[in-house]
Amino acid sequence: MRIDRRITTVSSLGITQTLAWASSYYLPAMLAASMAGDLGLSVQAVFGAFSAALVLAALLGPLAGRCIDRYGGRPVLVVTNLIFAAGLIGLASAQNWLMFLGAWLLIGAGMGAGLYEAAFSTVVRLYGEAARNAITGITLFAGFASTVGWPLSAWLELEYGWRTACLVWAALHLFVGVPLNASVPQAPTPSDDPATQGPELPAEGDMHGTPPASPRHTPAHASFLLALVFAITWFISTAMAAHLPHLLQASGLTLAAAVAVSALVGPAQVVARLMEFGLRRHMHPLLSAQMAALGHPMGAALLMIIGGPAAIAFTVLHAAGNGILTIAKGTLPLVIFGPLGYGLRQGLLMVPARIAQASAPFLFGLLIDRWGAASLWASSFLGLVAFAALLWLAHGMRSRGSST
Repeated sequence: MRIDRRITTVSSLGITQTLAWASSYYLPAMLAASMAGDLGLSVQAVFGAFSAALVLAALLGPLAGRCIDRYGGRPVLVVTNLIFAAGLIGLASAQNWLMFLGAWLLIGAGMGAGLYEAAFSTVVRLYGEAARNAITGITLFAGFASTVGWPLSAWLELEYGWRTACLVWAALHLFVGVPLNASVPQAPTPSDDPATQGPELPAEGDMHGTPPASPRHTPAHASFLLALVFAITWFISTAMAAHLPHLLQASGLTLAAAVAVSALVGPAQVVARLMEFGLRRHMHPLLSAQMAALGHPMGAALLMIIGGPAAIAFTVLHAAGNGILTIAKGTLPLVIFGPLGYGLRQGLLMVPARIAQASAPFLFGLLIDRWGAASLWASSFLGLVAFAALLWLAHGMRSRGSST
C-alpha cells in the first residue's frame, strides 16, 4: 500500500511538472511570434519578458525551498498552480507591453516555486534519503513536456489563436494541476520528520562504498562546485533549446531535417533517464553525472568535425547527457548534503543556474551570429569545465571519506 501511494504521488507530481514546464518554459517557442505580432512588439521583446520571468524565478527559488522545508510541498505547489493560471490569464488579456510583462512576471513567480526544484524538495521532504527513485520518476514524466507542450500550443494557436492557447493552459492548471498537487501527501511536521533530526541515514553508497560526507564534514567548496555545474548545464540546455534547429541548419541540414532531428531531444532524454534508473544500484550519481557532462562536448565535436551527417549523434548525445544531469540536480545535493534543509539549499544552488538560463538564448545567439556552428566550441568548453568540477567534487568526497 505504501509503495502504491508513493507511485501515485510520483505520478501526480510528474504530470503536474509536465504541465508546469509546457505552459511556461516551453510556451514562447511556439507563441512568441504571434504574441509579438498581435501586441505590436518585437520577438526580442517577448523573449525579454520571458528572461525577466526567469530572473524572478531565480530570486524566489530559495524562499520557495524554505517554505517547502517548513510546510511541505503540497501547499506550495497548489499555490503555484493558481499563480501560473493567473499569469496565463494575464497573458491572454494583455493589451500592451506593461500588462504583458506583468503577466510574465507572475508566471516567473510560479516557475520559481513550481518547477523541478520544488517537486524534488517535496519528495525529499516526504521520503528523505529514499527520494532518489522518486526524483527520477518525476523527470521521466516531465521529460515529455516539450513533446506534449509544443504540438498542443502550436495546434491551439493555429486553430484558436495564442490568447485562447494561454487560457487553455490556465484551465489545465486549475482543473488538473490543482487537484493532482492537492492529492500529494502532507509532509510530517518537523518534529515528527526523521529527516530533520538525528544522524543522517546512509546514502546509497558512493564510488568506493563509503557514505558521502555529512553537511558538517563536506568540503566548503562543494556548494560552489555544484552551483557552477548546475549553472553551466542549464546554460547549455537552454541555449540548445532555443537554437538547436538553427545550429543544425548551420551544419548543413535543411529546415525540415533540422526540425525532425531536434524532435529526438525528448525521447533521448527519457531513454537516458530509464538507463540511469536501471543502473543506479551500481553507479553513484556523481559518476553518472560525470559521464553525462561529456555528452554535449562529445556530440558537438562530432558535429563540428563531420558536419551534417553527425547531426543525429550530436542531438542524441546532448539530450541523453542533459536528461541525466536533470536528475543530478535533484540527487547530488541529496547524497552530498543529506535531506536536512534540502529545499532551501536547492533553491540557493539553483540561483546562478536560473540566471544563466535567462541569459543563454541571447548570449548564445550572439555567438551563433558571429561563428555559426563553430559556436559549439564555446559550449563544449563549458561542458568540460562542468566535467572537471564534478571530478574535483568526487576527489574531495573520497579524500574526506578516507580521512574519517
